[in-house]
Amino acid sequence: MDFFRFERDIPFTRWGKFSMTLSLIISIFSVYFIATKGLNLAVDFTGGTVMEISYQQPADLNKTRQILSGIGMPDAVVQNFGTSRDVMIRLPAKEELAGGNLSETVMAALRKDDASVEMKRVEFVGPQVGDELLENGFLALLFVSLSIVAYLAFRFEWKFGVACIIANLHDVLTIIGCFSFFQWEFDLTVLAAVLAILGYSVNESVVISDRIRENFRKMRKASVPKIIDNAITETMSRTIITHGSTQMVVVSMFLFGGEILHNFALALTIGILFGIYSSIMIASPILLLLEIKREDLIKPVRKPQEEAVP
Repeated sequence: MDFFRFERDIPFTRWGKFSMTLSLIISIFSVYFIATKGLNLAVDFTGGTVMEISYQQPADLNKTRQILSGIGMPDAVVQNFGTSRDVMIRLPAKEELAGGNLSETVMAALRKDDASVEMKRVEFVGPQVGDELLENGFLALLFVSLSIVAYLAFRFEWKFGVACIIANLHDVLTIIGCFSFFQWEFDLTVLAAVLAILGYSVNESVVISDRIRENFRKMRKASVPKIIDNAITETMSRTIITHGSTQMVVVSMFLFGGEILHNFALALTIGILFGIYSSIMIASPILLLLEIKREDLIKPVRKPQEEAVP
């Protein structure tokens, strides 16, 4: 059942030059920000100590930062975690202090100001472990991308694999570029969101590619742009319902999931929005540039007399 019906095909391919130019500009800026500003890597990648503490009254974050600055930790990240009484403290690795000694030093300073403060959790990540996590994370991105290309090339044709991976890498580059520009914290949950978006976007590309292949069989006299426009238009109802439902869940996580899910939901939001855009406005023009043909997807049926052995 289609809740959203379109009487005429939307000419998406007609806007291909504009969308490709816009995407190229976005990608260039993303690369520029990543190269110049870098990523605000979390303790997961850089190494350090994560502490969760709890007060009996709403915490004064500015006061907590002043206390930590007074003991030589001005670069500590202090933020609410869940409720206004729960606080998360992220401390970079200190060569002179091990994880346990560092947390004890922090708690001793905080208890001088408020004896009711309690430590709920402490975790320590070494710099070597953080480097391995970062390296393994980007290797995972590489292998997922190559697997997507191989799958689409096997199921459809290599041109679909090229178009899809360029569109998906545009999504990944946009997410990382946004986190670099705004200096949002990039942790393991954000990396998990990026990997999720790769799989999520490929699902949209598979649906559209499958409809394009069907249209090549049904619309034998139509031009390739007409076939692609019709395929995208026919799947628009499914796209709106699927992505709209997913986005509602992600927005709920963003608003009510707490600090630990904030950046995860933020990365998913950016990825879902650009995933729709790239599957429609990037992958399709690339197929036209690669000159996709009917013969690429439909093998001619041989007649019995042609198969007979003379």
